Amino acid sequence: MLARSVGVVGAAALLALALAGCQDSGGSDGGGKASRSPSGYGAVFLAATECSSRGRTTFNEVPCDSERAVARVLARHDGESADGPACPARTDFVLHISENRPAADENGDGSVGRGYACMRNLDAPHPGDPGGGGGPRTIVGDCVAAAGRGEVRETACDGSGRRAPQYRVLTAVPSRSACPPSTSLYVTLGGSRPVGCAVTL
Repeated sequence: MLARSVGVVGAAALLALALAGCQDSGGSDGGGKASRSPSGYGAVFLAATECSSRGRTTFNEVPCDSERAVARVLARHDGESADGPACPARTDFVLHISENRPAADENGDGSVGRGYACMRNLDAPHPGDPGGGGGPRTIVGDCVAAAGRGEVRETACDGSGRRAPQYRVLTAVPSRSACPPSTSLYVTLGGSRPVGCAVTL
């Protein structure tokens, strides 16, 4: 994912970055589209702890013990992901659920509300894990590389991504002044400890 902002220690210019996802499951923000037809397995379509299958262009809710289940919902929120709570740190990808009014739905009111589900694969790979090179958030343990035009992008720490890793986020702190002297890059992470202190690899 793209970090929101980065600063280089000792440099006058600050690098502004836009938040975006790394996993490309159907969108640049790491999201895909959930199926417009709820399956009825839960009281809420793709609620927390429920599971989904993965089709070519859509995701459907399925029982977690189904052989078709590929990912579990870590958190489910209404509205747009840009306006709502951040997904948990180890989210692998985000599903964007379009508003729809099907003939049958999870609670019988004739609609499935717009929202987003924070998903984690049931099996490896887990791009949302520290150093995994993906997921909707940059977290401690992740690596980043220059992406042009004053931006950095998250990449796999093991070098398997499209970009070789240049910096690793070692810790998250409340402010830049709390970063250790070895810090060579500041990465905006969000949350209660919004500054990531990164070192050159």
